[in-house]
Amino acid sequence: MNRCYTYFKIVGNFDPDDISAILNLTPEKSWKIGDLRRNGTKYDFALWDIGRCTEYDVEVKNQMRKTIDILKDKITLLNHIRQEYDVSFFLVVVPTVCAEEISPCLAPSLDIIDFCHATRTEIDIDLYVNDSKNE
Repeated sequence: MNRCYTYFKIVGNFDPDDISAILNLTPEKSWKIGDLRRNGTKYDFALWDIGRCTEYDVEVKNQMRKTIDILKDKITLLNHIRQEYDVSFFLVVVPTVCAEEISPCLAPSLDIIDFCHATRTEIDIDLYVNDSKNE
């Protein structure tokens, strides 16, 4: 069965609490440099992510829109964060497709491209392919 999720993440050298305060948003996941991973090693980068959309739509642009909707009115603040902190922005798309099913459309629409361009956000597609016989 095809599925996909999307989310927006900020990575770099920063305090996630600062990002939350500037954007007035609570991240779904965050950590600081030096925080411990489950395996006991330390993170060497900070992370702040939000907007996870797991409602699969064969038109993945609809999921991308849901992810960035919360951020569309914060472009000026995001650009301030990018300029003041050592960060990168990513719109992450994680589709899992089955060879026997209709492939999802992974083309972002112009409004998504405009947001990504305005904030210097990279689109990161992490594609997984499953053989549905083994699912």
